Amino acid sequence: MTCPAAETMTLHVPFRIVRRGGRKVIALPDGAQAPRRPDDALVKALARAFRWKRMLEAGDFATIAELAEREGIAPSYLTRVMRLTLLAPDMVAAILDSRQGPGVTLARLMNGFPEEWESQRKSF
Repeated sequence: MTCPAAETMTLHVPFRIVRRGGRKVIALPDGAQAPRRPDDALVKALARAFRWKRMLEAGDFATIAELAEREGIAPSYLTRVMRLTLLAPDMVAAILDSRQGPGVTLARLMNGFPEEWESQRKSF
């Protein structure tokens, strides 16, 4: 014997689909909090940038071109990624803790950002 449904219920969940960093994500209404997930591409790029910086500072490689050749990438790409080491320390911490704003994406940072930390905070 089957039990019929007592009533039909309609549930409305307000959300928008927006593009962030080339991906489609759900934007919740104002005031709603979604669990934050790390931006894996951004975290990986930060890790690479600081690793490459450390390798150059340690003298493992004499030039960016030499390091880029060893890594199998273009020197211009290596240079753009290494600029991430110029981000304000609190911005780096926010990225690693998944607390960065929606405007802080790898694509946007790769296009350049202000060198002054206060200007960075205002830009993003």
